[in-house]
Amino acid sequence: MLLVLLKYFLCLHPKFIELFYQLQVEDDDKIGLYSYKVQSTITSLVGRYQPCYSLSCAEKNRTQHFVFFPASEPKATLRQSQLMPSWKHELDLCFHALTLIRVPLVAIRGGRRIKNEHFCQILPILWTYILSFHHSLWHCIILNVLLSCLQVDVRIIEPQGIRYVHVPNSLGDHFNGITTISKGEKKAHISFKPTMAQQRKCPTCSSTAVDGNFVVQYDVNRESTGGELEIFNGYFIHFFAPENLDPLPKNILFVIDVSGSMWGLKMKQTIEAMKAILSELRAADQFSLIDFNHNVRCWRDNLVSATPAQVEDAKKYIQTIHPNGGTNINEALLRATFILNEAQNLGMLDPNSVSMIVLVSDGDPTVGELKLTTIQKNVKQSIKDEFSLFCLGIGFDVDYDFLQRIATDNRGMAQRIFGNQETSAQMKRFYNQVSTPLLKKIQFNYPQESVSDVTQSSFHNYFGGSEIVVAGKVDTANLQHLESVVTATAANAELVMETLRDVEELDGFMKKDKYADPEFTRKLWAYLTVNQMLAERNTAPTAALKRNITKSILQMSLDHHIVTPFTSMLIENPEKDEIMLADQPKDPRRGCCSGQCLRPLHYLSPPVSAVSINRVDNDPHFIIYLPKSQRNICFNINSDPGHILNLVSDPSTGVVVNGQLIGAKKEENKKLNTYFGKFGFYFKNKGLKVEIDTETITLKDGSYSIMLTWSDTGHIIRKQLLISVKKESNVTIRVGEEMSFMVLLHRVWKNHPVNVDFLGIYIPPENQFSPEARGLIGQFTSEPEVYIHNQRPGQTPEKPQATMEVKGNKLTVTRGLQKDYRTNRVFGTDVQCWFVHNSGKGFIDGHYKDYLVPHLYSFLKEP
Repeated sequence: MLLVLLKYFLCLHPKFIELFYQLQVEDDDKIGLYSYKVQSTITSLVGRYQPCYSLSCAEKNRTQHFVFFPASEPKATLRQSQLMPSWKHELDLCFHALTLIRVPLVAIRGGRRIKNEHFCQILPILWTYILSFHHSLWHCIILNVLLSCLQVDVRIIEPQGIRYVHVPNSLGDHFNGITTISKGEKKAHISFKPTMAQQRKCPTCSSTAVDGNFVVQYDVNRESTGGELEIFNGYFIHFFAPENLDPLPKNILFVIDVSGSMWGLKMKQTIEAMKAILSELRAADQFSLIDFNHNVRCWRDNLVSATPAQVEDAKKYIQTIHPNGGTNINEALLRATFILNEAQNLGMLDPNSVSMIVLVSDGDPTVGELKLTTIQKNVKQSIKDEFSLFCLGIGFDVDYDFLQRIATDNRGMAQRIFGNQETSAQMKRFYNQVSTPLLKKIQFNYPQESVSDVTQSSFHNYFGGSEIVVAGKVDTANLQHLESVVTATAANAELVMETLRDVEELDGFMKKDKYADPEFTRKLWAYLTVNQMLAERNTAPTAALKRNITKSILQMSLDHHIVTPFTSMLIENPEKDEIMLADQPKDPRRGCCSGQCLRPLHYLSPPVSAVSINRVDNDPHFIIYLPKSQRNICFNINSDPGHILNLVSDPSTGVVVNGQLIGAKKEENKKLNTYFGKFGFYFKNKGLKVEIDTETITLKDGSYSIMLTWSDTGHIIRKQLLISVKKESNVTIRVGEEMSFMVLLHRVWKNHPVNVDFLGIYIPPENQFSPEARGLIGQFTSEPEVYIHNQRPGQTPEKPQATMEVKGNKLTVTRGLQKDYRTNRVFGTDVQCWFVHNSGKGFIDGHYKDYLVPHLYSFLKEP
């Protein structure tokens, strides 16, 4: 297989967004990348980029091939209303326009080489993103191929005026002098266009030297202490980043998780970061340290001044920490708030100082109070809106949503720290965000009769190196000038800063620049509003309020095409008969937008609860859920490897689900266990077939097919059928809102002497099969009457027996436990059921051999 992997990073340092484009064809075909162009345009923080591709091909046979470019949506999401510097926080993306995913390549006889000159038409992707203070735009390109045309164009339009533009030599000396910068007062153009010869590592090399970050850095003029007001198309944006202010003293408590899970690299990196952070404390600051596992220890029981002696002693204390034990987050945070509250009550805190707690943890609570909502409530009551709480979540075992909620609830923010060699650097960068408080109690004021829908306008703190952005709607038809008044507390004074702007000041400039985005004010206002609502939803005290906020977020997301957890980016081909969903990170904040075809995907709702689903798992255990009687009835099928069992056969809806058995490597206790090793789904009315085994997932539509592996995470929609693959975990198949199926992958040690990899299947009873549906599971679409009585002791106390009357049969059934592996694929979740012996005889129609079919997509024969 020819594999060309294009990595395109749009990075806002230190967090970055990855977009992966992968070109795959068969061995005997030759399809190559001819050109790669990137166009980025930034209009006053709101940026867009559009990658454009050209492909060349040479093929032996006149057949049609399709090229797929799977795109990964951003892994970082801004959850605070105050925009921090680009080198200091995570940002979100807004997506506008469609992404062309499936590109037909016309075959040419005789291997004649052609060049497709359609460039942007081949993969028209338009992404919109938000930049911030100290703007830094990264284009990181790892091509591994030489290109006839490689070009990066960045255009900057800043009404405030551009202070400087800088392109560091991040790609190495090899590309010195290739980048051109044209800078005017309010516009700049940066171009990077190496020829093929310049791309080569050496004059005779066939490999490319393009491997790294193409970085553009720039800043804007800031002449007014009251900030910059930009008004256009009925919206205003207020950028506020005052300079030359003395820092406020800070009172800071570091609360560090030293439980056993922090052992090793994470603890080593945390110690290294803390020693550096302690060195940066100012003489006017007060601080202390708390480390916790199942117990809570204080370096000092009260705040101390950051003198050189105290800082050095704190470093020595940090160095002696040895992680072990559990995690008592509740008590640790309450101890920290007690120290700050006591210091305030005793008059030990400067009235103009800023107090904060920084929590560093890598896991959920395991000792003391375990309920997260209770911990959140306890901390909120103890802080009383007096201090800020900042949370650093190390790795992926921590409940990051909880850290976000508890930080947002207490006027702080959370950030995920990746537990690797960069942990120390990430922690120090995070601390830099909050190390220099310059203002407190910042309030933005505008004339109420002229503005509406203003985003957050009151802020607890303003930190050096950051920028506050406020946006709203303005009645430009009845207003000539917009005035803002900002009040704040500085180190030595109470500040009042005024700004006055003509509402038509930008009209001429914006309308005559063809590269300027005329919607930049609306997009930024919508972006800020949605993120503000997301933060409010996280701290909503009632479920009803949370639902109402969710509805508002959804509507805003759809109206303005913004990435949220409640929308999804749809990727559609030109014929509009195929749609795909962009990949997503775990978090599980999925969402984006597709532009004109965006709509809420209600059929992407999570699976039903563990007790209310039909499933077949393990060797193979069937569990049938009967909704009317709310019972689980289970049975096993003991058949031979290679046999294909029909699970669902519904001629009215044209749906077939069959499973093929595989055997263990050898017998145990004179019995060969069998499992499902392959499933076939046939959707006759759509002409689609899906085959899932323990290695691959294949979608077939006549002669056309596409294959994913279990090592992929991706989504495919064809003819309104969605296939979602979660890497090494499960596959979900959804047919509109009518049906869904989940196939679970069970991996075993490849050298295990007995066990083999196998599959399980989960089918919700809400699936809209017809009354004519048959099969080992399909027949229970029409629920039979089940009467269970005469419960009595069984052979063992934990397995009582009873008599079950069903379909005119009286059966002896045994109460027992089976497993649901959806939430825990290793140990499973126990599900109680009544077990029917003899391969379900008497409970299923006929004998289990009646459900054997000859092929993976065969319907069950009519009786």
